[in-house]
Amino acid sequence: MTDIETLLPAKIVATARRVIEANRKAGLRIAAAESCTGGLVGAALTEIPGSSDVFETSFITYSNEAKRDILAVHQDLLATFGAVSPAVAWAMAIGALEHSGADVAISITGVAGPGGGSEKKPVGTVVFSKARRGDDPENVVADQKQFADNGRGGVRAQATLWALELLMPDARVDELP
Repeated sequence: MTDIETLLPAKIVATARRVIEANRKAGLRIAAAESCTGGLVGAALTEIPGSSDVFETSFITYSNEAKRDILAVHQDLLATFGAVSPAVAWAMAIGALEHSGADVAISITGVAGPGGGSEKKPVGTVVFSKARRGDDPENVVADQKQFADNGRGGVRAQATLWALELLMPDARVDELP
């Protein structure tokens, strides 16, 4: 039997290390509300030794019911806009803050494929949001990205990297390249 240092790609682990170090330096605790990434952001952050002093929690809310029951995303938002929408991403980020002791929360919801896409929301569509404790919820921004459809794993890896970058202390959803 061989030892496995990490199950995740080196680029994801290196980015997670930068996130943990930067948030430790800033004195911030972080949380994630994950849908299409299925816990990959939390897995990446917990690959870093000592991450527990920065990383609070990750809510894996894959189904609409979980989004409603765990993060208090209102059914009307899900019915009107769908799970992959700025409105739902916004509500997920707010819900993650309200249901944790974190200072900052991000959310990820999207279409990883290979099915589930539509003309308006093709495979690779992922929506992110970031909320900070104490900020006016009206100022929380959600942004939709279109990642290359290079398979389910590829979409999820791209979304995980993007979410990690969003967890950098001064990153803003609407300002990432």
